[in-house]
Amino acid sequence: MNKMARTFNKGRNMASGLALWSRLLHLLVLVMCVQGTGGRKMSETQDGDGHETTHTEHARAHHPSSHIHHHMDPSFMIFFTLEDLKEGKTMAIYFPKRNPSKSPHLLPREEADQIPFSSKHLLHLLHFFSFSQDSPQAKAMEDTLRQCEIEPIKGEIKSCSTSLESMLDFTRGVFRLDTPFSVVATTHLTNSTTNFQNYTILEEPKEILAPKMVACHTMPYPYAVFYCHSQKSVNKVFKVLLGGEDGDRVEAVAVCHLDTSQWSPNHASSVCLGLSQGLLLCVISFLLIILCGFQHPLQCSNFNAGPV
Repeated sequence: MNKMARTFNKGRNMASGLALWSRLLHLLVLVMCVQGTGGRKMSETQDGDGHETTHTEHARAHHPSSHIHHHMDPSFMIFFTLEDLKEGKTMAIYFPKRNPSKSPHLLPREEADQIPFSSKHLLHLLHFFSFSQDSPQAKAMEDTLRQCEIEPIKGEIKSCSTSLESMLDFTRGVFRLDTPFSVVATTHLTNSTTNFQNYTILEEPKEILAPKMVACHTMPYPYAVFYCHSQKSVNKVFKVLLGGEDGDRVEAVAVCHLDTSQWSPNHASSVCLGLSQGLLLCVISFLLIILCGFQHPLQCSNFNAGPV
């Protein structure tokens, strides 16, 4: 059996993992809009297969001016303004409970590169992973492929990474080869069983002083795919310690975009907060990895996530 055949067999074994992934992350896709002291659900519209439909419709309707938050899938987000990012602020948050052992993992580059990653090969891929064309998994795969093929908005560079090596290559291309960088992501500090509750910011958020950042969002696929992008506009990254009503503790990552002028006027944040296009906007996304580039190695070594 050659290397291609071994990769194909491994892909078929991963297909069962996608079924669980799709059920967990597509049955309930929420966008939380935070305003004042509480939150409200913007959208949980689903089709018959349990897919959330709003993000797909937005991506198609507003391409190429749509922003990543329209076409990332799945998406758990909270929108708010910089003024809300302060100690004592309370917001209602849905935190998805995930089992990392059952989630798809990144493939080595030599394996990922042998599997076509293009909507042109969708039928072949569905056969490869043993999914029927009308299955929820097929729809999820098609959506991910098409979202990865959408042209970036002005001032943005993007790439869908199918291996750790390709993610690092993209990041190094944004930061320069000799730039040290660190990785931050939302972390659950306790094992709460409560999915939805009020969380309070327990201390003043800590800004991560990084001149450049790359955001990588997980996408639904049989193996791990990350939608990574970076914008030329100025962004601020914060670590936010949250405390739940049941004692849950979460260290969340918040990103504040100082210029949203290139975003679609129909972006979800405009619906949530009633903000005009181009104004400052902050977001917490729970299926998100942020890579922060530093100007000096000392900055990176002082950052508790550790250098990469």
